[in-house]
Amino acid sequence: MSVPRPRKIVLLIALLATLVLLCCGGSVTALLVGGLDKEDGDLNVALGCGKGGPVDPDSKLPRIRPYGGDQIRNAAVIINVGADLKLPPRAWVIAVATSMQESGLTNLGYLGRERNDHDSQGLFQQRPSAGWGSVAQIRDPVYAATKFYSKLKTVDGWEEMSLTDAAQKVQISAYPDAYAKHEPLATQIVNQLADGAANAVGSSTTMVCASAGQVAASGYTLPVPESVGSGFRTASRPSHQGVDLISAKQTPIAAAASGVVSMVKCDEDHRGRHTCNVDGYPGKGGCGWMVEIQHAGNVMTRYCHMVTRPFVREGQEVTAGEIIGRVGSSGNSSGPHLHFEVHRNNDRSSAGAIDPVQFMRGQGAPLGGVG
Repeated sequence: MSVPRPRKIVLLIALLATLVLLCCGGSVTALLVGGLDKEDGDLNVALGCGKGGPVDPDSKLPRIRPYGGDQIRNAAVIINVGADLKLPPRAWVIAVATSMQESGLTNLGYLGRERNDHDSQGLFQQRPSAGWGSVAQIRDPVYAATKFYSKLKTVDGWEEMSLTDAAQKVQISAYPDAYAKHEPLATQIVNQLADGAANAVGSSTTMVCASAGQVAASGYTLPVPESVGSGFRTASRPSHQGVDLISAKQTPIAAAASGVVSMVKCDEDHRGRHTCNVDGYPGKGGCGWMVEIQHAGNVMTRYCHMVTRPFVREGQEVTAGEIIGRVGSSGNSSGPHLHFEVHRNNDRSSAGAIDPVQFMRGQGAPLGGVG
């Protein structure tokens, strides 16, 4: 089995369209084909939700640290196989992240008794003795990826599972939680090698950008489908560590991605009171009823001003899109809205806060349609 090459006509049309924009659109548009470095910035916002299809694994490929050329080619093969099998892009992200954990995207042979886990080999460390195939077959990246996807398709509900749970159902690893940490970079790899496919609806092969209520292949979705009111650290509110999404009271709030609930509480106000079951007011202080969720890649999201006690508990695993509470106006609030924050490195302080609009746009789930 060989990996088919994308049709030249697709690349030609993309190039011509770009030239038209360059010449006639009055804006600077770049078609980035190869030789890219991760430090050049995420391409998520520049690419098109997978419409252009995966790149040819034998073409000039982007440089994506910390991986070398052979490893990125293996990732491209994995993605192409998923596309050939008519699987949605969420499967591609899961497969790439799984191979990152199992082999570092390297087609490993037998490493010796001290270094091998039994007779595991190849990109997914599949075992001949467990029925995955012969050594020669497992060392063929196309075969190995096909076997991984075939097993994934037998897992009921894999599309709604967290990446680490779906991968574990296939691999049955001794380290079931190890796959999660690779999800952010696997998302970037799929975006760069498949025209932004991780921004597309994760459960569909139609390659359309995810919108309100839909989970992107990156694993992210909108917490509420509403517009952004007050922004992140604006001139008028430099200490505002998130964004306010203007929503009607009782609007369901969804977890932005799969993760573990790390905090549920009624945040005390400036006078030390825990009065979250009533509407707040400007200057009262506190987040009101609030939830924090820790996600893959040491990302934490925070949801504030809920109308009643949240529907989740600390330590609970949630999936992307799962309803965790409802919009309210508790705490330091002038009216119903969701205050939404994103933090890096699971740092709950203001030092860890980043702009949610930019972050969510990069995950294919632009807040309020800002993209």
